[in-house]
Amino acid sequence: MLFVILVLWAGRFGVLAAPAEDVWRESARPSPDWLRNGVIYEINPRTFSVAGNFNGVTVRLDDLQSLGVNILWLMPIHPVGELKKKGTLGSAYAVRDYYGINPDYGSKDDLHRLVTEAHRRNLEVIIDIVANHTAWDSVMMKTADFYRHDSSGRIVSPYDWTDVAALDYSNPRLRAYMIDMMKYWLREFDLDGFRCDAAGEVPSDFWDQARQELEKVKPGVVMLAEADKPELLVHAFNLDYAWPFYHTLADALMAGAPSFGLHANWDEQRAKFPKGSLHMRFIENHDEEPAIARFGVRGALAAAAVVFTMDGVPLVYNGMEVGDATESGAPALFERLPVFWQIAERRPGFLPFYKQMIALRRAYPALCQGETVWLHNSDEARIVSYLRRASQQEFLVAVNLSNRPFTGVVEVANTVSFHEVTPEAGVPSTDQQSRAGLPVLSLESWGFRIFQREAR
Repeated sequence: MLFVILVLWAGRFGVLAAPAEDVWRESARPSPDWLRNGVIYEINPRTFSVAGNFNGVTVRLDDLQSLGVNILWLMPIHPVGELKKKGTLGSAYAVRDYYGINPDYGSKDDLHRLVTEAHRRNLEVIIDIVANHTAWDSVMMKTADFYRHDSSGRIVSPYDWTDVAALDYSNPRLRAYMIDMMKYWLREFDLDGFRCDAAGEVPSDFWDQARQELEKVKPGVVMLAEADKPELLVHAFNLDYAWPFYHTLADALMAGAPSFGLHANWDEQRAKFPKGSLHMRFIENHDEEPAIARFGVRGALAAAAVVFTMDGVPLVYNGMEVGDATESGAPALFERLPVFWQIAERRPGFLPFYKQMIALRRAYPALCQGETVWLHNSDEARIVSYLRRASQQEFLVAVNLSNRPFTGVVEVANTVSFHEVTPEAGVPSTDQQSRAGLPVLSLESWGFRIFQREAR
């Protein structure tokens, strides 16, 4: 009898989720090619331009198109709460009104123009939805039972996030409110999807329910989960964050952890996620320090070389392509610290590197949707090496995640059929030995090499 009740309850939203431990047996939700072959660009409207608004993004759409990205993710665009706010401006993730637009960013017409102009350039647009919590002065506070309460009846914050109040998804009316809100943004602004903040903190069955309803408004809507939760990729989400991969990569670059940890992590994630799962891979975002602050200039390029040749969907964050970083090294979440675009003149290798890497990736299905085959090499504590291949395309990637040069062997057959396609920033030395090709491979400290096999 209990089983029947549970099945009926789970089925009320039209989906029956597999037990968490069996999710790996499922197939992941399919995704459109524009996502699977895509590159995401995260925009913080406050800092992307000196103006700090939608129009400051719109005037740079040609630059983003030229960079080669095809998906624009706008961080939260809603009015920010004043009560208990952090910093001068407060966090964009402390939302006061989900139906409103932050007046600092402009008007509805400005957002319409941004989306229309992006679509004219074949750029998709997704916005951030902060479904786990609101600002303390949210317009929703008039409905107190939308929120979680402690034993004394007081509304609570999630964790130590003191500037926000936690929403309660046991309330069906809250669920309906949030789904209607997401429908509004799809319907009124022709958006292409959502990045869902703290998605793992919201019940998975809510996202399953929301997905079904959103499909009625815009079939094929894309949803990105800020989470590392396998069950989310079965019905609701197209992709999630590759947090474990990022931390493993950072440990190798910063703490000297063995590079073979990347292969181990990749295997571990593949074993627990639904078949065909798609992960967003990154070296920085609005929650993390800029890559050059953490890894140094060469280390940041090495990390990017991994992310842009690995399976999944890579992310470029708000000025990362020119090597921008705040003086403190911390992300600019509560202040207006515009991207210093002129830094490109002092770091001339960055923008060409990202343009070349993105162009290479998007030109070849092997680098977007191909099989990943990890290769042995003669120093796997420092060097990662792997093949990406599909049909008649095959690429070999080798990256030195250490501060010591490497000369050794990567174990791969028919090395004579490979030719080098490394972006210029990968091997700046003029030393011919460092440019030696396969089978004996040389890499500078934090160096990387990419080879393409001649079509057979």
